[in-house]
Amino acid sequence: MTQEKLTYKVTGLDCAEEVAILKKVVGRAEGVTDLAFNILQAKMIVTYDPKVIDSRKISSLVASTGLKATPWDEAHLEPALPFWQRHLRLFFTLISGLSLIAAIVLHLKEGLLPLTRSFYFGTILFGVWFVLPKAFFSLRRLRPDMNLLMVVAIIGALAIGEWFEGATVAFLFALSLLLEQWSVGRARRAITSLMDLSPTLARVIDPKTGHIEEKEVEEVALGSLVLIRPGEKIPLDGVVIKGDSSVDQSPITGESIPVPKGVGDELFAGTLNEEGALECRVTKIAQETTLSRIIHLVEEARSKRSTSEQWVESFARYYTPIMLLLALLMMIVPPLIFALPWFDWIYRGLVLLVIACPCALVISTPVSIVSGLTTAARQGVLVKGGVYLEIVGHIRAIAMDKTGTLTFGHPEVQEIVPLNSHTREELLERAVALERPSEHPLARAILRKGEEEKIKTEQVDSFQIFKGKGAQATYRGKSYWIGSHRFMHEMGQETDEIHDRALELEDAGHSVVAIGNQTHVCGLISIADSPRPFVAETILAIKGAGIQEISMLTGDNEPTAAALAKLSGVDTFYAELLPEDKVEAVIALRKKWGKVAMVGDGINDAPAMAAANLGIAMGGMGTDAAIETSDVALMSDDLSKIPWLIRHSHKVLKIIKQNITFSLGLKALFIGLTFFNLVTLWMAIAADTGATLLVIFNSLRLLRSAK
Repeated sequence: MTQEKLTYKVTGLDCAEEVAILKKVVGRAEGVTDLAFNILQAKMIVTYDPKVIDSRKISSLVASTGLKATPWDEAHLEPALPFWQRHLRLFFTLISGLSLIAAIVLHLKEGLLPLTRSFYFGTILFGVWFVLPKAFFSLRRLRPDMNLLMVVAIIGALAIGEWFEGATVAFLFALSLLLEQWSVGRARRAITSLMDLSPTLARVIDPKTGHIEEKEVEEVALGSLVLIRPGEKIPLDGVVIKGDSSVDQSPITGESIPVPKGVGDELFAGTLNEEGALECRVTKIAQETTLSRIIHLVEEARSKRSTSEQWVESFARYYTPIMLLLALLMMIVPPLIFALPWFDWIYRGLVLLVIACPCALVISTPVSIVSGLTTAARQGVLVKGGVYLEIVGHIRAIAMDKTGTLTFGHPEVQEIVPLNSHTREELLERAVALERPSEHPLARAILRKGEEEKIKTEQVDSFQIFKGKGAQATYRGKSYWIGSHRFMHEMGQETDEIHDRALELEDAGHSVVAIGNQTHVCGLISIADSPRPFVAETILAIKGAGIQEISMLTGDNEPTAAALAKLSGVDTFYAELLPEDKVEAVIALRKKWGKVAMVGDGINDAPAMAAANLGIAMGGMGTDAAIETSDVALMSDDLSKIPWLIRHSHKVLKIIKQNITFSLGLKALFIGLTFFNLVTLWMAIAADTGATLLVIFNSLRLLRSAK
């Protein structure tokens, strides 16, 4: 069966109630195989069989619910609506409120009942204008929702002569929907702000003439030359080919300090060029930039619903019909069986209908999750779904790869130890000269150190490699050798003092490179993979965030692993592990602690990350595989984001629990008060409106970027 996927912008999609309606109508239509929603972007993604159903039929089904569906690619082409149409709900709510005030004033005067009721009717009409089509659909489909509950309550109030109560309910319900639309719009704008990071135009340089032309970023071809002036945002991912500057990457990575950029360095769309002009060669088209992938994954994350969201949706599915039945029984049973007044118990049943509205409960969790995901993305932490954001808060142990995670992943010179009256500069100069022809990783580390200290050397002669040991050559007329501790021993120039010093460096986890001539050892250079800055402080912060055990897993040798474990402060470490051994170590941690996260580079550690409850990748800003293979990607390779993420997840979980407890607690309280006739219709709707707004504002607190 051939399947296609189409994304729609659904006008009016502001609440989980609309999602439930669309699932009922569109989701069960013949030919539709899957349906996904993003409330905060008013987006519906339909997977369907084009042989059975087409786009027009899907749009028609949506229209039958009182909503409007426009293909996502065409939505931005639609002409902007006039101001009054864009704010029609606001105008109708204002009219409803003013009519209610007028009705109350007239109600206080005698002999004006017909005029008073006409204003009450106006309050109701403008208050339920946007609700009536949805209520009618709900009734037709025999699926009661909050819209139907409100309309039934208002009609019931009018039927028993409670015009003030019915009008007040209509106005307050309209006000709650208006404020809900506004608050959801605020969260929606928070995600849109991610999309606004990248400029729409790029200054493209013609390589033949040097002429600069402004183009839409979507029109810039791969390999094009682009000019970025000081103070401008970088339009596309690329590599610097000319110029030096510093770039503010904080909008994507959360890094507070601008990063120096020069020839050969990577640039990323959406970051800010601060000082100098840069010319770069485009390496990714607009649709494939790191920023585009982040935005796409943040949007897709909404489809991976958290456990709390799934529970709330299941609860609401049964809760509303049960409450409707309970309200009906309350209206009928006491008068029929106990001969109690019909008016009193019908009124109480109507109050119960209003209280039954589950909006506060249903809206609380998705707004919390999306706010949490958006804030994490702003901090350079890409969480690929609400389910993973929740899992972070339950993690009790973390396994960490060593190379590329606790360390930078490439060897660097750690110590230079001159011997036998040689100076540090002499030793480094000879080492650089002898290692220049070599491609060995340790040789490259020495060459990098030479570049850093601006060491100048001459060409060596008679260069000879001793495979697996070292090399020998003539430099400035004298013969020198360079190689491992073993090679130094074979050269016969190692003294007990030099041997002890070399062992001391090796015990610290360093690889030792010795340099000597025909008579003695000139000195030692120790090389090791450098630990990330503040690694010990970060490990301490992770433990402070509630993690019980941190274990380091590495394929490196025992001394190197032990040295880093001592420096970093991890609780346990395992050395000389194969990929399958790392998987076993993660499984053992899961048996001990339950929920476990694995932090790695997203490629070599993929099996261990898959074995854990949560895979966290050192994303390396732009590393495609890291982003794709993990549940969470740290876009700036900053380990300190892990304790931040744990605290952030705890805050998200705390707010979700607060929202659910408050929503259900308030419902239970008012249901109890209803039985004792202590609640009026307008009090019930005011409480429901207040509850909805409180849980939304409580959730929106997560949009503040906590440190």
